[in-house]
Amino acid sequence: MLKVKIKDIKFNSPIIAASGTYGYGDEFDSFVDLNKIGCIITKSITLEERKGNASPRIHESGSGMINSIGLANMGVKKFCKLKLDKLNKIKTKFIISIAGSKIQDYIDVVSEIEKCNGFHVGYEINISCPNVKKGGMEFGVNKEISEKLTSELRKLTSKLLIIKLSPNVTNIEEIGLFVQKGGADVISAVNTFSGLAIDYKTGKMMLSTTFGGVSGPPIKPLALAKVHKLYNNIKIPIFGMGGIINYKDIIEFLRVGSSMVQVGTINYRDPSSINSLYDNLKLYLDKNKITSVSKLIGDYNDS
Repeated sequence: MLKVKIKDIKFNSPIIAASGTYGYGDEFDSFVDLNKIGCIITKSITLEERKGNASPRIHESGSGMINSIGLANMGVKKFCKLKLDKLNKIKTKFIISIAGSKIQDYIDVVSEIEKCNGFHVGYEINISCPNVKKGGMEFGVNKEISEKLTSELRKLTSKLLIIKLSPNVTNIEEIGLFVQKGGADVISAVNTFSGLAIDYKTGKMMLSTTFGGVSGPPIKPLALAKVHKLYNNIKIPIFGMGGIINYKDIIEFLRVGSSMVQVGTINYRDPSSINSLYDNLKLYLDKNKITSVSKLIGDYNDS
C-alpha cells in the first residue's frame, strides 16, 4: 500500500529522512523503526572535511527554523572508511548527498564513493545550498551549469541521480528541464529559502553568516507551488519537501506531483516522527479505500 517504485528501486514507504536531519544516517536505528522510512539521505559529503560555519548557525524562527550550518562533514575519504560499512547494515535504503564548490569537486566525490562497496541506491546532488559562502547556489541558479554537472555525473554512475534544486530562482521548472536533459532520474524540490533573523532590540543578526536557509511549516505553500510547477513541466519523478509535519502535508505534496516526500525540520524536534507519519498515512489510505499511495500522485482538481 505504501510501497513506491522509482525506476527499478522499490521503497517500503514514500517518506524520506531529508539530508542532514538524520546525521550520516546510521545514528537512529536503535530507537526508530527504519522499516517505516522509505529512505535516509545522508548529510552532504564534500571532497575535504568541513567544520561548517561559526556559531550561532541555527535559529528557531516562528514555527520553523533558519540554519547556516555550512555543510559540516568529515569529507569523502573518512566517510567511506568510517560510515559506509555501517550504512550498509541499516534496515532501510540510503542515498548519499553530495556537495561541492565546483564541478570537479562533485566528480571527485562521486568517483571516490563509486570505488567503495556501498549499498546506497543513489546520490542526491546538492546544487542549491544557500548557507555556504561559496559554491552551491552558483549551480542552483544557472541552468547550463546545472545541466553540465548532471551530465558529467551521469557518466560516473548507474545509481539514481537526484538533483536537489533551489527555490531561490525565478523559473524553477526551466532548471528542472535542463537537469532532466542532463540525465537526472529524480528532482528533489525544494531546498531551503534564503532568509535572515535579527534581534529587534540590539540589531544583531542571529546567524554568524547573516543569511541562512529557512525551513519548516512557513515555507510549505511556497514549496507546494514549486513542486507543482515542476510536475507540470518535467517527466521525471519529484521528491517534494518543505514544511511537512503531518500526514495531510504528505498527501498535499503527493497531489501536486511528488512521487515521494522528504521530511526534515521536524526531525530535529522528534526523530521518531516519521514513524507516526507512516502510521497516520496508512490509516488514511485504509479508511478511504486507497489501495496504493501512488494513486495520489498528481491527483488534484484545478476546476
